[in-house]
Amino acid sequence: MNPILNEVRKRRRTVVDAAVAFLVILLIVQMWLLTATLEAYLAGNTGAALPGAMLSLLLFLGCFGLYRFVDRIYRT
Repeated sequence: MNPILNEVRKRRRTVVDAAVAFLVILLIVQMWLLTATLEAYLAGNTGAALPGAMLSLLLFLGCFGLYRFVDRIYRT
C-alpha cells in the first residue's frame, strides 16, 4: 500500500475522532442546558426560558454543522 495514503487516512481518522468527541461534549451541554431551563421554567422563572431555548438552538446548529463536517470527511 501507498504510505502517503495511509498517512492521509490516519489524519482523517484523527480529525473525525476529535470532531465526534467535541460533538458528544456539545450534546451533553445541550441536554444539561435544556434540563436547567425546563427546571427554572417549571419553578416559575419564565425569563430563563427564551435565552435557554435560543442557546440550545445555537448548540443544535453547532452539532449539526459538526455532523455535516464529519459526514463530508467520512464520505471522501
